[in-house]
Amino acid sequence: MKRLQITLVRSLIGRTESQRATVQSLGLRKIRQTVTREDSPVVRGMIAKINHMVECKEIDA
Repeated sequence: MKRLQITLVRSLIGRTESQRATVQSLGLRKIRQTVTREDSPVVRGMIAKINHMVECKEIDA
Protein backbone atom coordinates (compact mmCIF):
# COMPACT_ATOMS: atom_id res chain seq x y z
CA MET A 1 0.00 0.00 0.00
CA LYS A 2 1.35 3.40 -0.93
CA ARG A 3 1.44 6.26 1.51
CA LEU A 4 2.06 9.96 1.04
CA GLN A 5 4.42 12.04 3.14
CA ILE A 6 3.06 15.60 3.20
CA THR A 7 5.06 18.57 4.50
CA LEU A 8 3.75 22.11 4.98
CA VAL A 9 6.31 24.51 3.47
CA ARG A 10 4.37 27.80 3.18
CA SER A 11 2.60 29.94 5.74
CA LEU A 12 -1.17 30.07 6.13
CA ILE A 13 -1.09 33.87 6.47
CA GLY A 14 -3.19 35.49 3.77
CA ARG A 15 -4.78 32.22 2.61
CA THR A 16 -8.48 31.63 2.16
CA GLU A 17 -10.55 29.89 4.82
CA SER A 18 -11.03 26.83 2.59
CA GLN A 19 -7.27 26.46 2.15
CA ARG A 20 -6.74 26.79 5.91
CA ALA A 21 -9.42 24.15 6.53
CA THR A 22 -7.80 21.80 4.03
CA VAL A 23 -4.40 22.13 5.73
CA GLN A 24 -6.02 21.50 9.12
CA SER A 25 -7.93 18.46 7.85
CA LEU A 26 -4.66 16.94 6.66
CA GLY A 27 -3.37 17.33 10.23
CA LEU A 28 -0.79 20.03 9.55
CA ARG A 29 -0.32 22.88 12.03
CA LYS A 30 3.20 24.29 11.73
CA ILE A 31 5.58 25.00 8.87
CA ARG A 32 7.94 22.06 8.22
CA GLN A 33 5.59 19.66 10.00
CA THR A 34 5.24 16.33 8.20
CA VAL A 35 2.35 13.87 8.26
CA THR A 36 1.85 10.51 6.58
CA ARG A 37 -1.48 9.65 4.96
CA GLU A 38 -2.83 6.75 2.91
CA ASP A 39 -2.78 7.39 -0.84
CA SER A 40 -6.42 7.90 -1.82
CA PRO A 41 -8.32 10.11 -4.26
CA VAL A 42 -9.64 12.20 -1.36
CA VAL A 43 -6.15 13.00 -0.05
CA ARG A 44 -4.86 13.62 -3.59
CA GLY A 45 -7.68 16.14 -4.10
CA MET A 46 -6.77 17.97 -0.90
CA ILE A 47 -3.13 18.11 -1.96
CA ALA A 48 -4.12 19.42 -5.41
CA LYS A 49 -6.07 22.22 -3.74
CA ILE A 50 -3.06 23.42 -1.72
CA ASN A 51 -0.18 22.14 -3.87
CA HIS A 52 1.53 25.56 -3.73
CA MET A 53 1.82 25.26 0.07
CA VAL A 54 2.93 21.63 0.54
CA GLU A 55 5.54 19.16 -0.64
CA CYS A 56 4.45 15.59 -1.20
CA LYS A 57 6.45 12.37 -1.56
CA GLU A 58 5.24 8.83 -2.19
CA ILE A 59 6.62 6.22 0.19
CA ASP A 60 6.11 2.47 0.26
CA ALA A 61 4.61 1.10 3.44
